[in-house]
Amino acid sequence: MSKGILVHAFNNEEIDYVKQACMVAERAKKYLNLPTSVITDCKVPKNVFDNVIDFKTPQRYTSKLYNNGNRGKHLTFKNNARVLSYDLSPYKQTLMIDTDIIICDDVYKYCFEQNNPLLMYKDAYHLGQNLDYNEFNKISDSSVDFYWATCVYFIKCKQNKIFFDLLQHIEEQWPHYRMLYQIVQQTYRNDFAFSIGAHIMNNHSKGNFVNPMPGKLFYTIDKDITHDITDDRLIFVSNNNPIATKGLTIHAMNKYSLEELLWKKVF
Repeated sequence: MSKGILVHAFNNEEIDYVKQACMVAERAKKYLNLPTSVITDCKVPKNVFDNVIDFKTPQRYTSKLYNNGNRGKHLTFKNNARVLSYDLSPYKQTLMIDTDIIICDDVYKYCFEQNNPLLMYKDAYHLGQNLDYNEFNKISDSSVDFYWATCVYFIKCKQNKIFFDLLQHIEEQWPHYRMLYQIVQQTYRNDFAFSIGAHIMNNHSKGNFVNPMPGKLFYTIDKDITHDITDDRLIFVSNNNPIATKGLTIHAMNKYSLEELLWKKVF
């Protein structure tokens, strides 16, 4: 198989990542005309995914704070399988995206029409408010540039095999790399690992090992509410202000409000 979308879906105590992955698959087919494969340890609905990649290997679970507006709780977070995506992907050209990305346009198709082997977002924009979230600029105050593991396009090639092997090493030796790169947060994050990997592949300096994804990455934080999804029209509530979009793909971080909408099957 030549090209497709890859998502990871590992449910925890309250969040149904499989349901989110189904949303991605349906919208990838509608807006991108691309198949979706899922990596999961859960049962999935039939005839939704191009491939179901069963991943039962024990993972090193972490705990993550999931916010829902101004309320939050710590839940199990299974996130270390992402560094295995190169080996697990059935595609020659893969776009790996988070399950909380609401696809509303065809901007991602341009990943497959260019010649760079690895694409990631470095910059991202909070929807409608120009808020400055410093945590998304550097992985720590005195460290390297932040890259988003939210959307990663890669092809099967020698350099990307080396990169993903390096990511596995970083994940396995996370306490060492966390201290080396002066990261205060203890929880392992793929954003951090991919950023460190890019820095190393750039010979520990700024470089062009990673090229930018097409378009812009727009996001809402987990304190924002995803209020409505109707085709390519989305409504969010941020700081008590409604924000409406049309034809704009959004990374919606509030898993709880997204979950509520998806259980109504309005995607």
